Amino acid sequence: MSSPCDPQYAPAGDVGAALMLIDSRLKAIYDGEAGTDPEQQQLSDQFTASLGPDEARDLLDGACTLIYMFMQWLRMAYEDHDRDVIEYVVPSLVASMRMMSRSIRPEAIPTMTGLVVAAGTDLSPNLWRKQYGDWTEEEMNPLEATALLLAEHINRLTDDRDFATRMITEALSSTPQDPWPT
Repeated sequence: MSSPCDPQYAPAGDVGAALMLIDSRLKAIYDGEAGTDPEQQQLSDQFTASLGPDEARDLLDGACTLIYMFMQWLRMAYEDHDRDVIEYVVPSLVASMRMMSRSIRPEAIPTMTGLVVAAGTDLSPNLWRKQYGDWTEEEMNPLEATALLLAEHINRLTDDRDFATRMITEALSSTPQDPWPT
């Protein structure tokens, strides 16, 4: 039986723009900057402020697509070692979000956890979220943080700071027969 949250029904959104934002944040973290670089933050803020409603929705859908793709890769990686992706990803994600109390309100954590669990069980995160109503402004930082934390998790697993970004870039440019780079 097909689910209304099946990824085949989900819009992919602007994955490139979402990936650009996540990659920019990762680079800032890896470059050892204390907090966020004010100039980089200003550029990101200007970019997101320039978006109209359709572009903002596309960026949001793109972030959800990233979460889905990251969780699919993580699921395959953990299954290769007979481990459950939910068991190994969700606790560290929740713990990290709880430490980010200035940018992530506690009430957003269950929603972001639900997105990750949905993606880890092969459901579309954005369609899963949509069944509970419209996105709120308060969920935008946690959504970005979720994608960022998943990308960083992948980078740590592979011991390659650019792996998650490269994986998505290559997946977007690959043929359907070769969806995941190694």
